[in-house]
Amino acid sequence: MSNMSALALIGVLSILCQWSAWRLKIPAILPLLLVGMLVGPGLGWLQPDAVFGDILFPLVSLSVAIILFEGSLTLKIDEIRGHGRMVTNLVSLGVFVTWIGVALVAYVLMDFGWELAALFGALVVVTGPTVIMPMLRSVRPKSNLANILRWEGIIIDPVGALLAVLVYEFIIASQGAGMLHAMQAFAITIGVGFALGYAAGKLLGTALRKGWFPHYLQNVATLVTVLGVFALSNALQHESGLLTVTVMGMVMANTRNLNLDDILEFKETLSVLLISGLFIILAARLNMEAFSELGLPAVILLAIIIFVVRPLSVWLSAIGTPLNVREKVLLSWIAPRGIVAAAVSALFALKLQQAGWQAAELLVPLVFLVILSTVVLQSLTAKPLAHALKLREPPAHGFLIFGANMTARRIAKALKEQNLQVLLADTNWENIKQARMENLAVYFGNPTSDHAENNMDLTGIGRVLILSPYKQLNPVVALHFMDWFSSNKIFGLPSNEHEAPARNQLSESYRERLKLFGKGVTFSKLASLSFQGAQMKTTNLTDSFSFIDYQERYGNRAIPMFAMDERKVMHVFTTDHTFEPKSGWQIIALVTVEETSAEQAVKSS
Repeated sequence: MSNMSALALIGVLSILCQWSAWRLKIPAILPLLLVGMLVGPGLGWLQPDAVFGDILFPLVSLSVAIILFEGSLTLKIDEIRGHGRMVTNLVSLGVFVTWIGVALVAYVLMDFGWELAALFGALVVVTGPTVIMPMLRSVRPKSNLANILRWEGIIIDPVGALLAVLVYEFIIASQGAGMLHAMQAFAITIGVGFALGYAAGKLLGTALRKGWFPHYLQNVATLVTVLGVFALSNALQHESGLLTVTVMGMVMANTRNLNLDDILEFKETLSVLLISGLFIILAARLNMEAFSELGLPAVILLAIIIFVVRPLSVWLSAIGTPLNVREKVLLSWIAPRGIVAAAVSALFALKLQQAGWQAAELLVPLVFLVILSTVVLQSLTAKPLAHALKLREPPAHGFLIFGANMTARRIAKALKEQNLQVLLADTNWENIKQARMENLAVYFGNPTSDHAENNMDLTGIGRVLILSPYKQLNPVVALHFMDWFSSNKIFGLPSNEHEAPARNQLSESYRERLKLFGKGVTFSKLASLSFQGAQMKTTNLTDSFSFIDYQERYGNRAIPMFAMDERKVMHVFTTDHTFEPKSGWQIIALVTVEETSAEQAVKSS
């Protein structure tokens, strides 16, 4: 296979793996690694060393630098303290227990010296959001447990990476030198990494905050600066670059009044591309015989990591928290290793092998074995375990409502009265404030933002209603949540824009979803009716009062919105709904003031 064909194959396979992971709701790392091993050592189609030659090592180094910088941009010190004692303990005490525990076992069982054992322990500390998030969506644990696992994955990603980098730097500094010289070299590396990283982070943060770069250059300037600082740091002190860019990202993440949303979005997109291609390349370089060489000690090591070290970390971290035994058991079981562990281990193994550490060739297959085993095993068993422990949330029949205006609040209260989970999201603070006063769950901000992905609790939410007047943002919200839920769970209201010029119209893919509440029901119409005093009303259907009778009585003075059947399943009225309300069902509708007054007159006569 030619080099051009190999590069094209990597790109195509990367997208296919990411897409299949999205469709199957599994961590993307799993298909990436499996496909890489298939096209590499399995079929022999891809030979990265032959394709990339001498640039393979620099390519992996720069890719890992970008991945570490992107991860460290999410590490905000205030957020560690702001997510409960259990999360704080897991990313501090839990990290230390896991690191020391795994390192000791690896030192005893594997043919590692204390240096490689310590590095391996640091590498498998990291779980990461890319493996945790898909698992949480599938398992649906109780909201308190989901929040703990989610925030552990988000915060431990850069924390574990920093730990692994520090251990690696010490190994390199100590090579072929006495302890005193090793400590001096390590101190210099730490000094250069922290000093240069801090200075670069402050300088770049100031440049972005004060607008020294035009908006269209900010992302590119950030990327080039990171790569330049990485190279400069390595030139000043051997192998200090990874520490420098990690510190640089942490400094920027904790700089006040620095908006990193665009940078994070760009870096996240770039990281997905780099990670996808990098994993296929790294997996294609694996020697399948290395897995068999690991032998029984590796199996024992894996079992101790899963069944001893992780539970010990959770139990010690849970001291002083209100978690019960069942909750600690589930937290102990869900800890799949992720992207940072694989990427960083491959880079460190390459560098250590070049530096003469022969045992480092076992580092990558051992880390990959831990990743594959934890991801596969826990993905298959976490859901039945949560069910057996009675720690799963009920089916996700709840609603995320984009918009917290008067109409949306009335609809939310009507759904909440039926014991459904409801969350209102809006960028208008006055709407959010009013919703809070009405005791409704809210999220203030753009529900498609990275902040929302990390902070907005969608536990129990399975459908989206778009009830906002924000014509430009509505399609973005709809298309964003199509990735979370299936397309038939996204509902929006039509507008009058079909009369506008084609250049001002919304995309056809979004307009196909504008079917909410029936033909001719627009946001303007609902807002007008609400302003005139229309109220949400629930009506029971019986054998003597069918849905046809309901329609005849109310006519166009009521807009049926929802129908709850006898199993307490809520159906949404759309222009093409297929359900037919029957006896025993309840109809929830927006009823005009005139109809309500007429009914009162009938009752009083």
